[in-house]
Amino acid sequence: MSKRAGREVSTGNDGDGSGGGTYWVFKNILLGPGIKRVFRPVVEGADHVPAAGAAIIASNHLSIADWLFTPLALRRRITYAAKSDYFTGSGIKGRLQRTFFAGTGQVPIDRSGGEASRGALRAGLRVLKRGELFGIFPEGTRSHDGRLYKGRTGVARLALEAGVPVVPTAVINTDLIAPRDKKFGRVVTPIVRFGKPLDFSRYADVADDRFILRSITDEVMYAIMELSGQEYVDDYATVAREKAKE
Repeated sequence: MSKRAGREVSTGNDGDGSGGGTYWVFKNILLGPGIKRVFRPVVEGADHVPAAGAAIIASNHLSIADWLFTPLALRRRITYAAKSDYFTGSGIKGRLQRTFFAGTGQVPIDRSGGEASRGALRAGLRVLKRGELFGIFPEGTRSHDGRLYKGRTGVARLALEAGVPVVPTAVINTDLIAPRDKKFGRVVTPIVRFGKPLDFSRYADVADDRFILRSITDEVMYAIMELSGQEYVDDYATVAREKAKE
């Protein structure tokens, strides 16, 4: 049963839509071993991710493959928020799609309407309050040209409200493996690179200040840029994509 206006969607999986044991089956048996054998991903800086306790994994977003390779880089589980359409399909395709997205560590939210971002934040808070890792793409959507775009302030709001560190993360080459708007890509080695955790607890008393939220977000994006080596564009990805179409 789904709720509109950006709220979380119940799927009947372990009470939170996360898929529970299905995640570990996908990661360690059904998908993980084969993906590692074919692509041989390289992981750098995994020791920067806390061994226990809540943290935000904030990454650039080049491809849908980011949802696969980043979780495979860690022993700990990473949960993401995905649009509810992936969880509410009917028939065989709907069941397979629902199983896949739940099994790969994603919780559903309805992203229609103006409350969508709040739905994602609520989903993230639930995960973080359980002491787990929550993955977020501050750009809000995949980069259409491989450059790094301006981050949305949701990552800052989440970090301050949950009182947790942000681990800047970069994925490299995933856009070659699963290119945007193409059916097939190339078999290349992806790199997942984790940076040192960023602590923003000093801003806890000014969590509603939009200038502080922008400053935190920019600091996160700068750290991601240093890790990824991408060219940075001071514009939102959605806006830049529309400009490119024109």
